[in-house]
Amino acid sequence: MKGALRCLPAVPPAAEPIPPAAENLSYSMLLPGGAYCAGLARRAVRDLLTRHDLTGLRETAALAASELVATAYRFTPDREMALRVRWQYDALRIVLYDQHPAHSRPEAAEACRDRRSRSMWLLAAAVDEQGGDWGLAPALTPEGGTKSWALLHR
Repeated sequence: MKGALRCLPAVPPAAEPIPPAAENLSYSMLLPGGAYCAGLARRAVRDLLTRHDLTGLRETAALAASELVATAYRFTPDREMALRVRWQYDALRIVLYDQHPAHSRPEAAEACRDRRSRSMWLLAAAVDEQGGDWGLAPALTPEGGTKSWALLHR
């Protein structure tokens, strides 16, 4: 056709597909926020780590993902959340963003953060046993939200 536009790939395709490996593990997914999302996150993380040859971290990572999602659900039920699973700097990073509303008073925000931290005791025990780290902080958005994470080393 005269004048038709063609889209060309920005990078020529590789001769062979790149197989899943730890170095190319980087996934993000939106979860609708229902109670069932903790199980969804657990299964997805198990499958991803199996495919990317990180089976040694699979069970702790699956527990961490489900605990992050379950805690977000308890504090902000039925609101969309974003889960990110990434291998970076020789560690597995599992990050969850939720839509917990911002508190108007600093003391209310601190009390809520303390309650959420205490409710994550199972996550804390599993991640500490693996020699990792975990935490939570306000998400830097005008609407509020919380960013919670787990960091696991191989």
